[in-house]
Amino acid sequence: MAIKIRAAVFLALAVGVTLGLGIYTFVYAKGYSYLTNNPAACANCHVMQEYYSGWMKSPHHAVAGCNDCHTPHDMVGKYAIKAANGFSHSLAFTIGPIPDNIVIKGYNERVTEGACRSCHAALVDAIEGPHSRQDISCLSCHADVGHSAASLVPGSTVSVTSSASK
Repeated sequence: MAIKIRAAVFLALAVGVTLGLGIYTFVYAKGYSYLTNNPAACANCHVMQEYYSGWMKSPHHAVAGCNDCHTPHDMVGKYAIKAANGFSHSLAFTIGPIPDNIVIKGYNERVTEGACRSCHAALVDAIEGPHSRQDISCLSCHADVGHSAASLVPGSTVSVTSSASK
C-alpha cells in the first residue's frame, strides 16, 4: 500500500511541476507568442530589444521578419529550431548572465547564411562566380544588415563565428 501512495505522490508532483512550468512558460513568459511569426515576440526578452529596434529601422523590416532569416523555411525545421533556441535561451536566462551583444553561432549561423543566399541568390551567384573555390560568408561582412548598426552595444562590434565558412 505504501508503494502505491508513494507512486501517486510522485506522479502528482511530476504532473504539478510539468503543469506549473507549462503555465509559467506559456502564460507569464509569453511562450505562446513564439508560436507566431510576429517579430515583436523576439523582443519579449529585454536583451533582444535593441536588435528588434535595429530591425525596425533596417531595410529588411519591409520584407523579412525574424523567422524569415533565423529559422528554416520548412515547418518542422522552423519549430524545431524555435524549441531548441527557446530551451537554451530560457536555461541561459535562468542560470547565468546573458551578454549584451549576442553572437550568432553554430546551426543558427548556418540557417541565417542559407536565408541570405536564398533571398539574394542572383547577387550571391554573381559574387561567387569569380570566387567559386573560396568559402564566402555573407555574415562575415554583413552581420549587422538585418538589425542595423543601431542595434549594436556602444563600443562593440557584431561578430560571428567562423563555422559558416567551415
